[in-house]
Amino acid sequence: MRGSPPSGEDRRGPAIHDASMVLTTERTGAGPETFTREERAALGRAARSVASRSSHAEFARDPAAPEPLALLAEQDPTRVAQLLPIRYGRMSVSPFTYFRGAALPMASDLAATPQTGITVQACGDAHLMNFGVFASPERRLVFDINDFDETLPGPWEWDVKRLAASLEIASRDNEFTTQECRGIVVGAAAEYRRAMREFAGLPALQVWYAHADAETVQALYGDKIGAQRRRTMAKNVAKAQSRDNLRSLRRFAEVTDTGVRIVPDPPIVLPLANLAGTEEDANRVRDQLHDLVELYRASLEPERRALLDRYRIVDMAHKVVGVGSVGTRCWIMLMLGRDSSDPLFLQAKEANPSVLERYAGRSRYGNAGRRVVVGQRLMQTVSDIFLGWLRVTGFDDRSRDFYVRQLRDWKGSADVASFDPRDMRTYGRLCAWTLARAHARTGDDIAIAAYLGRGDTFDRAIGEFASAYADQNERDYGALTAAIGSGAVEADTTR
Repeated sequence: MRGSPPSGEDRRGPAIHDASMVLTTERTGAGPETFTREERAALGRAARSVASRSSHAEFARDPAAPEPLALLAEQDPTRVAQLLPIRYGRMSVSPFTYFRGAALPMASDLAATPQTGITVQACGDAHLMNFGVFASPERRLVFDINDFDETLPGPWEWDVKRLAASLEIASRDNEFTTQECRGIVVGAAAEYRRAMREFAGLPALQVWYAHADAETVQALYGDKIGAQRRRTMAKNVAKAQSRDNLRSLRRFAEVTDTGVRIVPDPPIVLPLANLAGTEEDANRVRDQLHDLVELYRASLEPERRALLDRYRIVDMAHKVVGVGSVGTRCWIMLMLGRDSSDPLFLQAKEANPSVLERYAGRSRYGNAGRRVVVGQRLMQTVSDIFLGWLRVTGFDDRSRDFYVRQLRDWKGSADVASFDPRDMRTYGRLCAWTLARAHARTGDDIAIAAYLGRGDTFDRAIGEFASAYADQNERDYGALTAAIGSGAVEADTTR
């Protein structure tokens, strides 16, 4: 394997729809503050003539649009072929797991829906399982968006609709009533609108610093959930805080005659020794890893490089992760500091073009790993101190981009399958507030707030959209399970 330095190349894609409505630096070169507050609010209200708030209720797939299974198949050649059955097996578990893996089909659908033309740094895959807790550099547990594989400047509405649809679909999976599902989605949309209006009234620095740590979340939302759920939250916080590098060492590694090595768990975890064939081959690849670490190191700030330099890489393994990411190349790197009690686990995850790019324009960054890192730093209040990127050549003679972060650093996610309607409503509001804060940091919060207004027209429209999209998602899930049943799609449901 060999690599190249992190790419600094900029690429600009076409503007989205009416360029006069786009105020972000990414598309026009002029930030929102180029306009007065009154002008920004006027632009937001004028966007209602481009896309009325009630029009967001609309959803009907264009008959000429590609079939979802065809879009998913387009991604297959970029993934590890042996892992594709695991991908489809995980997606086939339920309509919700299908939805989690179907970011590209939904991007295709969203491109045909009404748009205001106001852009933000979009997450691109803002379903409710892509929110969670992790450690800040100050060692506080914070709640935020935690997946940015698809991030790209794009319409703010697309993130809101993907979050809303995920709440509807997850609520149906939990067998909530139709009325309960609608209340959960409308409540989340209302929280997004309320939060955006609040952020629009704050100074830019105050918006940038706004965050939700564990203590704040419990204080704000604790009275909206039952006593049992509060106890579960406390246990989950403790569990997340235990998910550190030492715990990862016990989970993934063991001491051998050749040193500390990652334990194989095929096909989920495949260490270099298993992939290389012989220990001699593995040692040769380990020597090459030092060059790759240097390439990644170049993307870090100087003080982060100094910390990384205290560690040496000792082993590496391919690891299967997630639902939508199954089949992409994801590596875990075991590094040691002074001894085996001082481990650092890094995860290098392959970054491909965002699913939004064919609909919202190409990324300005030539390196997809850098696209992910920049988007994450823009949207998150705090980010992993080891967040960086690199480009590698050597996987089937192709150049591949990766972003790097810690494997586990107090990371945790909600067990939404155990939620009752009150829990889901509360969690949906928290995710919506978090999404609004990310959008307010990167887009024109005043224009979006003025567009949304004080009434609940937008909220109700999003409720109708989520219901219609959940119906479509169930049909798409049925098409996948039928294809698996007929043998047209191979699926491994054991992993």
